[in-house]
Amino acid sequence: MPTIFTIGYEQATQAALVTTLREAGVEVLADIRYLPLSRRPGFSKSSLRAAVEQAGLEYRHFRHLGTPAEGRAAARRGDQAELARIYSGQLELPEALQQMAEIRALASERRVALLCYERNAAECHRALLFDALFADFRRVDLEPGILAA
Repeated sequence: MPTIFTIGYEQATQAALVTTLREAGVEVLADIRYLPLSRRPGFSKSSLRAAVEQAGLEYRHFRHLGTPAEGRAAARRGDQAELARIYSGQLELPEALQQMAEIRALASERRVALLCYERNAAECHRALLFDALFADFRRVDLEPGILAA
């Protein structure tokens, strides 16, 4: 059974995230944030891509597999039902369908990790994407080390 990994960078450093990916044998980091920006140092697209590629991994951004603004707002409110409703609509868009086919083919050949912010995959659209696209895969949720308080 093929495996798909998921990882969130909440409470992690860039170095801890990259180390976790390497230790799991991940080959491709699939950034599924709609907007690959972060107030957290090291997690905006350019900085993260550079670190991932320096570690010998490939970085790919799948914008259309991200959550639109209203879905992100629902997630921040903890409204999982609304997040799921909004995200299922996102996955019906032609651009999302194309990227779903692309990431599925990639994950069938290489070890891919889906990246977003939330540490707990169950609270993130990563789990919704897994359910919609990777039901015949084994899911492994990676958790990088937590920053000291």
